[in-house]
Amino acid sequence: MAALKGITVDQAADFMRMVAPKPRTQKVKLEKARGRVLAEDVLATRDQPPFNASAMDGYAVVDLISDETLQNEPLTVVGDSLAGRRFKGDLIAGEALRIFTGAPVPEAANAVIIQENVDQQGDLIFVQPDGWASKSDNIRPRGGDFKAGDVLLEAGQILDPWSLSLVAAAGYDKVIVRKKPVVAILSNGDELVQVGGKPKADQIFESGSHALIGLIEQWGAKAKFIGAAGDSIKAIHKALKNVKADLIVTIGGASVGDYDLVKPALEQMGLQIDFASINIKPGKPTWLGSLEGGQRVLGLPGNPASAMVCAQLFLRPYIEAALGRYEPRSLLAAKLTAAIPANGPRESWLRAVMSHDDKGQLKVTALRDQDSSLVTVFAQSNALLRRLADAPSSKAGDLVQILPLERAQ
Repeated sequence: MAALKGITVDQAADFMRMVAPKPRTQKVKLEKARGRVLAEDVLATRDQPPFNASAMDGYAVVDLISDETLQNEPLTVVGDSLAGRRFKGDLIAGEALRIFTGAPVPEAANAVIIQENVDQQGDLIFVQPDGWASKSDNIRPRGGDFKAGDVLLEAGQILDPWSLSLVAAAGYDKVIVRKKPVVAILSNGDELVQVGGKPKADQIFESGSHALIGLIEQWGAKAKFIGAAGDSIKAIHKALKNVKADLIVTIGGASVGDYDLVKPALEQMGLQIDFASINIKPGKPTWLGSLEGGQRVLGLPGNPASAMVCAQLFLRPYIEAALGRYEPRSLLAAKLTAAIPANGPRESWLRAVMSHDDKGQLKVTALRDQDSSLVTVFAQSNALLRRLADAPSSKAGDLVQILPLERAQ
């Protein structure tokens, strides 16, 4: 089948989601699970707390004395109940049990009087006139947090520090998570030198892989940087022929110039192209193909802005689908702060800065220079502004669609 050309942005995103591998699972230790995606529901195996527990330091009592003629009668302290070491005896009317926060409350007790409301004289305590507790006061009921069988977390949730605490509270030291898809990255071009190297007068530092690695890992996959290859079929083929990954991403060499050699190199590995271009700006030459063994390759343009825009729109859906948690990202409506001209025949995604005005309304400013080679422009932006193909000009105050970028992660 002939390769598709000029497909829409939505079609390309759907294609990437469709070719992603089915989610796989693995069991990991809890201390290694932060940021991972749950593969199975986490169920409570016991009540939490597993007993009625004191919420305060004070005294557990059995019968609440409501008769004013009896409220001056002392109570006899018969023992202590500490967190992790319960009182093993019985408690009856007229007695009190010294109890501490988190300690088990005896079955017969129905309230805890806080220690500030008590005067102690040896083994006797006198409750201050306004210090009597009502029924269930200062007692955390058994199962008040969760009960055995409750679904604490659902499959598909990301394990953040708060949810890890919940898993630990339920007694799990390991969890079943979705296995991270592996994404390998190759930069291409004679003009590139690795950071730390010594560039020649006509070379620049390779930067695209650093952003891409961070995004891949932020989205939940494992990034594997292969390195950089020069503009030669032999070098590119050598770099890619033994790569073990779910997806290979190449940066540069994606177009049709004399030195765009990634596709010719991969043809030696049986490359078949699924789509050869997308109707987008920046990033039109972005392509997807598969190698002889079925391994997928996503070709991104070499210009940093083009590569990062296309990573946001096409690589992210692939990763999320492989993790079993893909959902189309909702675009937000924002007011333009300055006019922008009519768009051309390609859907455009402009680097932009979003913020809120003094009324809380979301506003957005398209950065002036949209040259796809400018790293500084992307570093300044926190959103992408979507312009449909052939969209008319928009003036300040018009509503436009934006895609927020996740910064400072």
